[in-house]
Amino acid sequence: MGQKISGGIKSVDGRGESGGSPSYRPLAHRRQHPVLRDPDFSKPPRLDLLLDMPCAGHETQLRHAWNPDDRSLNIFIKEEDKLTFHRHPVAQSTDCIRGRVGYTRGLHVWKIHWPSRQRGTHAVVGVATSEAPLHSVGYTALVGSDCESWGWDLGRNRLYHDSKNRAHSSLPTYPCFLEPEESFTLPDSLLVILDMDEGTLSFMVDGQYLGVAFRGLKGKKLYPVVSAVWGHCEISMKYINGLDPEPLPLMDLCRRAARLALGRDRLQEIESLPLPQSLKNYLQYQ
Repeated sequence: MGQKISGGIKSVDGRGESGGSPSYRPLAHRRQHPVLRDPDFSKPPRLDLLLDMPCAGHETQLRHAWNPDDRSLNIFIKEEDKLTFHRHPVAQSTDCIRGRVGYTRGLHVWKIHWPSRQRGTHAVVGVATSEAPLHSVGYTALVGSDCESWGWDLGRNRLYHDSKNRAHSSLPTYPCFLEPEESFTLPDSLLVILDMDEGTLSFMVDGQYLGVAFRGLKGKKLYPVVSAVWGHCEISMKYINGLDPEPLPLMDLCRRAARLALGRDRLQEIESLPLPQSLKNYLQYQ
């Protein structure tokens, strides 16, 4: 079901390292790149706030999981793990599945776990309308192939939208800081960030925000989607959390400011602060 793409590829371990040769260029180097001064590369404050919140509970994750009624017939949801699907080893076939929930407003983040050894030649992650096709004969990057979906090819580091009507050379490279012909292999997990209030789709890897991949998504109803070609691949989706477009209460903003002042490494010290227990509980989302 396709083979891994090679040639000039660097790998990333869980710490974003690869034997002293990081896939991501050091920050000092990146500042020299004119694209990286663009606002599209700055992590939105609302995303920081969302990621500081506790993850959604299991019941919420199940409500936002893969949809067993909106999939290629070559895919099935695992009985023992409703957040994971399995693809049958069908030759010359590309298969997709959408999530249960379509988003029209708010900021939403979900985690895709897709083992790199199970990606093959065409592994694409993104979002789609309800009209996007879920199956194609042959091996192809189905997500992003038409105007109903938007996808990131994890092997080629290209962004696809209506790609069947565009020259391959015109498809943008992503992340934008990659030089021509430069590439890297992603770790097994990544975050997908859909901001329907701003109309953007972005991605994060190992805590690093990779910038805006797509704009112009306002006014649509979009579902999580992947397209796969690897036989027996298993791909999980875990909904992290969401934020409504309304302004946050002042109490929530104060909690965020206090947690930022402490720093992530010192959050466990909240219990030792000279504060009422109710306030300490609030700072810990309890």
